[in-house]
Amino acid sequence: MGTMDWIVLGIFCLGLVGIIIWVARQKDETSADYFLAGRDATWLAIGSSIFASNIGSEHLVGLAGAGASSGMAMAHWEMHGWLILILGWFFVPFYERSGVFTMPEFLEKRYNKGSRSILSIISLVSYVFTKVAVTVYAGGIVFQQVFGIESMFGIDFFWISAVGLVVLTGIYTTLGGMKAVLWTSVLQTPVLLVGSLAVLVIGLIKLGGWSEMMEICRAVPVNADGDTMTNLMRSANDPEYPWTGVILGSAIIGFWYWCTDQYIVQRVLSGRNQKESRRGAILGAAFKLTPVFIFLIPGMIAYSLNAKGMINLTSSDAAFSVLVKELLPLGFKGLVVGGILAALMSSLASLFNSSATLFTVDFYMKYKPDAPEKELVKVGRIATVVVVVLGILWIPVMKGLGKVLYAYLQDVQSLLAPGIAAVFLLGIASKRTTPAAGLIGLSAGFILGMTRLALKIFSAGINPDGLIYKIFLAPNWLHYEIVLFIIVIGIMVVTSMVTKKADPETIKGLYIGSATAEQKALTRASWNNWDLLFSGIIMAVIIGFYVYFW
Repeated sequence: MGTMDWIVLGIFCLGLVGIIIWVARQKDETSADYFLAGRDATWLAIGSSIFASNIGSEHLVGLAGAGASSGMAMAHWEMHGWLILILGWFFVPFYERSGVFTMPEFLEKRYNKGSRSILSIISLVSYVFTKVAVTVYAGGIVFQQVFGIESMFGIDFFWISAVGLVVLTGIYTTLGGMKAVLWTSVLQTPVLLVGSLAVLVIGLIKLGGWSEMMEICRAVPVNADGDTMTNLMRSANDPEYPWTGVILGSAIIGFWYWCTDQYIVQRVLSGRNQKESRRGAILGAAFKLTPVFIFLIPGMIAYSLNAKGMINLTSSDAAFSVLVKELLPLGFKGLVVGGILAALMSSLASLFNSSATLFTVDFYMKYKPDAPEKELVKVGRIATVVVVVLGILWIPVMKGLGKVLYAYLQDVQSLLAPGIAAVFLLGIASKRTTPAAGLIGLSAGFILGMTRLALKIFSAGINPDGLIYKIFLAPNWLHYEIVLFIIVIGIMVVTSMVTKKADPETIKGLYIGSATAEQKALTRASWNNWDLLFSGIIMAVIIGFYVYFW
């Protein structure tokens, strides 16, 4: 990077530090202040945080890499703005009425304590050993490539950048809590968008335009049935992304992630009221339309430039960082590096804060229910530090895995999502879903999902002609996910038929049709025609995208 790039990056970092100092000086007197920003966040902060928290290494490395290797296949996961609208329009009223801090806490109110404990454990394990590790690993790789530094002080620059990323993010999350996550996102989101748009525009100009990219990618077959890199919907025989699995399979993962995962939902829980939370979700849905254009399509541009011999793309996962390094003019490179830094730090910050919230609210408060508010905030900060340390300790395990890391992450998500999604969906859909059904459904989904994961790890000794292989390993990953979702729903329905139902009074307001007239009036007063209009525009863009790339 040139001098101007470093100046631009320095200005961005100074802005970030200024926000963190301002937030840290505002004392967090209560747990609600620290974990949910005092439940006083506005729609702008919520929407920006939803987007900035979502954009992490899986986009900077994985999504751009997917665009360079398989084209439009992964775009389904990025067109999930409609699921964020469901979060805002449908789930926000339920979560707001419950007054919960965490998603496991919501399950306790709807089902029982056992369901809460299981979801808390699943969430914490998945956060530490997948999201932290993936983001930190990819962060080290990206910065090593962009800066072009192999080592510093005799130490591999990967370790310096990766560990530095974790430590810096951990410090500002520990000091500022949820407010730091929200307000730094307001700065980070526009920087990330502007910088990434620069990569898209300059890349297309250098390549020769949109038509040139489409022509090159359209000539690349991705399966034996004639589908190419530009096809969004692919043959049912496609080994990775058959249309029979991708439509519902991606929606199940999306529903779990956007509507029930603490990592994302905590952003809307911090809203001062339903109106701010819903509008924040609508803004987040609008932002979610952009990753296809600022990450996946640049990956396709990188593939096309490499095909024409204009850049040297050593691996698909290096697509975005190579474009940044090779294409951007003076000053813009520093801006985009700031955007990359913003994405990685915001993703980690949200993860650290969500982990701290889960530990404090779902474990410590159960152990010590009378703990004063200041003690809860202190425990939350300690929990954040623990997560930071665990993330650093996990880096050596992840280093060197490359593409396997991203594939592993997708497998984990497809195996975690079905059980959790089914439990939340049936719990809100019907009062007939019993507490036992929630506990058994969550447990069954987790066990069946982890069974496939364990068998994949130790698949070397499994007979490919055997029954276990045919049931757990042979099916396409998306087909397995869909079947798992259906099985969990079936288990919950049967269990609900033979177990004791919950007292309707104890779960009032937590399922469809149970809201009081006052609660319904409050929800109705929280939206207007402008909210409907912007939601409709988002849906129109999604439909148009599918029509164009079908």
